[in-house]
Amino acid sequence: MSVTLSDQDKTTLRTAAYGAVSLMSAAAGAASPHKVATQGSIALTLSDQDKTTLRTAAYGAVSLMSAAAGAASPHKVATQGSIALTSATGLVGHVLSEKSSSVGDLGGKSAAELADRVLPALTASVALLKKQAPEEADNFRSTVLVAVEAAAGAGKGGPGPALDAMTRKITGALDAA
Repeated sequence: MSVTLSDQDKTTLRTAAYGAVSLMSAAAGAASPHKVATQGSIALTLSDQDKTTLRTAAYGAVSLMSAAAGAASPHKVATQGSIALTSATGLVGHVLSEKSSSVGDLGGKSAAELADRVLPALTASVALLKKQAPEEADNFRSTVLVAVEAAAGAGKGGPGPALDAMTRKITGALDAA
């Protein structure tokens, strides 16, 4: 038997499923709603190193966009990209929103130095999530791309060639896994 669901039906099913998890989380009260919500939505445990890789990749992508903006508006680019990352949901949202200082080294003297760390982290993050939770791999990819799009749109007059080129490099790294 085959069933075809409309986009609205899929949305309704997702809302019901995640709503049930939210209700379970609320019912847990002060005990540990975060634990209930994360265990209820995805039974997956990431190591601290895995979480650091995900954070380095996501925030690094925003840093790369900021570096590519040059003198145009790097602060606005970084701000808009970072704000977009805070809208992440699912396991990816939990990892990116954790209060942690464990984001890999995002410093460097050039965009090339930063890219040498961030682009492989993007590929590694997608590969890790594809292996452990394929739906979260898509979530991570779309979260990073939304942040990149928000960052690219932050400057006056839209993105220039440098931001467009960096967007392609980031997308390529996400797709390489």
